[in-house]
Amino acid sequence: MTWLVTTYQPVSLFSLRPATATASGGKTLIAPTAFAVKMGILNTSIQIMGVEEGEKRFSIIRDLRIRLALPEQIVMIKSFAKVLRETEFKGKAVDKDAWFVEQLERRRYPFGATIAYREFIQFAGPLSLAVTTPQGDIPSWLAETMLSINYFGKRGSFMQPVKLPEQQAELSERFTEITADSTAYQIDGTLAMLDDCSNTMTFAHANIYEGGKSIRLGKERILRHVVLPYTLAQSSRGYSRYQYTGSM
Repeated sequence: MTWLVTTYQPVSLFSLRPATATASGGKTLIAPTAFAVKMGILNTSIQIMGVEEGEKRFSIIRDLRIRLALPEQIVMIKSFAKVLRETEFKGKAVDKDAWFVEQLERRRYPFGATIAYREFIQFAGPLSLAVTTPQGDIPSWLAETMLSINYFGKRGSFMQPVKLPEQQAELSERFTEITADSTAYQIDGTLAMLDDCSNTMTFAHANIYEGGKSIRLGKERILRHVVLPYTLAQSSRGYSRYQYTGSM
C-alpha cells in the first residue's frame, strides 16, 4: 500500500458545517471531512485540466481512501458575528406595500443585519493528508492536484502546502482514517460524524452547474462515524481546546 502524503499549514481559521446542519447553522466540525477533501480535489482538477478531465477522474476521486493527521492542539473559537439575512414579509397582503417602503427607508431590504452564532477552528500547527486508491496505487496526476489545493471546508478556510507531496509505504500512528467508520472506540477520543461520497455518487451529482441531480444525505453523501484521537481539555463560553491523546 502506497500513500501520497501532503502537509498543509492553515493560514486562516477553519470552518466546516456538519452535513446534518441547516443552512443557517453556525457550528463547525473540528476537522476536514472526506467529502470536503474529495470535492477539493475534483474542483482543483477542473481548474487545472478542465471539466472533461475532471469527469474522467471523478470515479477515482470518489473512491479514494483518506487518512488525516491533525496537530497536537485544536482550539474552537465560539463567537457571534454580524451577518446579512434576507428580509421576508410575514404580514397581511394589504400591508405589503407600506411594509416594503418602511424597510427600504430603514435600509433593511432586501437584506437586514442580524447577529448569528459562529464557530471557527484554530489549528496549532500543520495538518497532513494521506491519500491512496483502494488498490493502493497513486494516480500520476494526484500529486500536482494536491499541491494546488488552497482551502478545505467553507470558502476562506485557506491552507498552504508547505512541502512537496511524498509517497510513503507506511503511515505513523497520527493518521486517522476518515473514509471508513472507526472499528474501535477510544474512551478519551472525540466522536465525529464526517461525510463522504458513496459509491453511487456520479459526476452529474457533483456538477452543481449542469448535473441536474441533487446530492441526498444518506444516498450519494454518507456519514462516517470516526473517533478522532482528541479529548476536550478545556472549555469556556468563548472557546474549547482539544488535545491529542495518542492512537488507539
